[in-house]
Amino acid sequence: MPIKAFFVDFYGTIVHEDGAVIEKITKIICDTGRVENPGDVDSFWWKDFQSMFLNSYGDTFETQRALEEKSLVHTLERFGSSADASELSGMMFAHWVAPPIFEDSKEFFEKSPLPVYVVSNIDTADILQAIAFHGLKPAGVITSEDARSYKPRKELFEQALQKFGLKQDEVVHIGDSLSSDVKGATAVGIRALWLNRFGKNVPEGVESITGLMDSFAVIGQCEGGRK
Repeated sequence: MPIKAFFVDFYGTIVHEDGAVIEKITKIICDTGRVENPGDVDSFWWKDFQSMFLNSYGDTFETQRALEEKSLVHTLERFGSSADASELSGMMFAHWVAPPIFEDSKEFFEKSPLPVYVVSNIDTADILQAIAFHGLKPAGVITSEDARSYKPRKELFEQALQKFGLKQDEVVHIGDSLSSDVKGATAVGIRALWLNRFGKNVPEGVESITGLMDSFAVIGQCEGGRK
C-alpha cells in the first residue's frame, strides 16, 4: 500500500528543543539555592517531570504546562532555591510558543510530496502559536491534549490515524526521540524514521535520516518497490 502522509514530531524535529532555556533556568537555581553540582539539578528536574509525565493519561492526564510547573516547584524546593517558579516557568513557555526553527523545516513543509500532519506531546495552544509564528501550514495537528495521553503511549498515534483517516501502513512518522517517536510509532505498526541530526550512534533495527529532506528519498524508494 502506498505511503499517503507524513506524521512529524514538532519540538526537536521541526523546531529546537528548550535545552538552552533549561540551561539558563538551571543556572538561576544554582545561583539562588544550595547546589554542589549543577548536573544534580538537571537530573532531579528531569526525573521528577518524567515520573509525572509517564503517569499522565486518561483520567490522570495533565497538560505539559501543569507538569512542568509542578516539576519546577519540586526542584526549587529540593535545592532550597529562592527563585520564583512562575518567572522561571514563563521563560520556558516563552520558548515553546516562539522556538527557533531548524533550517530545513520550512522547505520540508513547502516541498513535501505528501500531506504533513504534526503529532506532538506539547499543549495545543502552545503548538498552534508556534506553528503560526513560523508560518507553517501542516495538513493537520493533533496533540497530547486531544488524546489525553503522551507519546510513547499508543493513544496519540491511534487517534491521529483515526482523525486523519489513515491506516498504519499508509504513514511514515518522523521524530528525533527514540523513546517517544520511534518506540511509540512502531508500537502501533507505523514505520518510523529517527531524525538523527547530530550524528549519534544508530541502534540496530532503527531506520534513521540526518535531515528532513532525506525522508523524500525514503518514500520514493518505498513506493518504487511497490510498482
